[in-house]
Amino acid sequence: MFAPVYLDHNATTPLDPAVRAALLPWLDGLCGNASSRHEYGRRARQAIDEARQRVAAALGAHPTEVIFVSGGSEANNLFIKGAAASLRPGVVAVSAVEHPCVLKPAAQLVRQGWTLREIAVDGAGRIDDADFAAVLQLKPKLVSVMLANNETGVVQDVATLAAAARAAGAWTHSDAVQAFGKLPIDFRTLNAAGLHALTVSAHKINGPKGAAALLVDKRIELQPQIAGGGHERGLRSGTENVPAIVGFGVAAELAAQRVAQAAARLAALKDSLERGLIALGASIFAVDARRLPNTSYFAIAGIDGETLVGKLDREGFAVASGAACSSANPEPSHVLRAMGVAPEIARGAVRVSLGAGNSDADVEQFINALRVTVGRLQGLKAVTA
Repeated sequence: MFAPVYLDHNATTPLDPAVRAALLPWLDGLCGNASSRHEYGRRARQAIDEARQRVAAALGAHPTEVIFVSGGSEANNLFIKGAAASLRPGVVAVSAVEHPCVLKPAAQLVRQGWTLREIAVDGAGRIDDADFAAVLQLKPKLVSVMLANNETGVVQDVATLAAAARAAGAWTHSDAVQAFGKLPIDFRTLNAAGLHALTVSAHKINGPKGAAALLVDKRIELQPQIAGGGHERGLRSGTENVPAIVGFGVAAELAAQRVAQAAARLAALKDSLERGLIALGASIFAVDARRLPNTSYFAIAGIDGETLVGKLDREGFAVASGAACSSANPEPSHVLRAMGVAPEIARGAVRVSLGAGNSDADVEQFINALRVTVGRLQGLKAVTA
């Protein structure tokens, strides 16, 4: 019998068995609060410390640079708002294709006297060099550009951008949630180039939901956004989610170990997928840019993306019409709008994001199902025209 095929790994990933085995004891018997001074608490504190070391090692960082939070959204808010609270208002610059959890807190700063400047991208989703240079002329105090886009998979040259931004006097940040596990990341190298902070999340690397980290250059002063008992070096109060953090540590270690082999395998699958998509007449967004090895974002003329996603779901294929965080928004993707894609084409956008469990057979079955589904929709459209 046909088994459902999961092709939405940029939204979230299945829990790796090794990660499950590591965190399960902390859901069943190991119950200590890491702030407690008894044996239960000490064991929880040790588990968190070990997880912090694993995350740091996986990303080329020092453990003291790793701040655990609940998710990528919280990490991005902590940097944007926490950095702004330590500075006098000025210009905050973020790319036009950022995740909403960067765009929205940056926009909220306007009420505090900040000026928001969105950095333009070209038709392939890459940062527009001329516009970025113009932004730096404004002497921004904060700059945030994501390492890899969650919809298109476009990878930005963050090291070069951060170097230029720091030379202009800015504190710089990158949302690397989608890049971690798909690209090698070394925070030490990026930090030396000019990057001050980096966001990663566990559930994008076959870890549990509920754990993420902001890696921060200790020379940068952030104001905490959650006040309380002073956990996480005083930057994020609240009792630590020990099971999720333990799982995050194992997932990060595995992701770093597997990244080269995984990227090559996923790239081969994506190439096969896109050959099939092109044969069906699909247009692939950002095809000329460097992209994540697992991500393909496409549209087929005259086919609504939400409709196609729903039809494919009934056939057993889980894909997305855009980013999971904005699935309730009927408007075309802000990423595609920033790239200059016409609204009628953007409304047809569908994202396939491959993962560790996918195979050549999954890709072949998906293309076959897509061919049949598109044929039906086109036939229905012709009948009702």
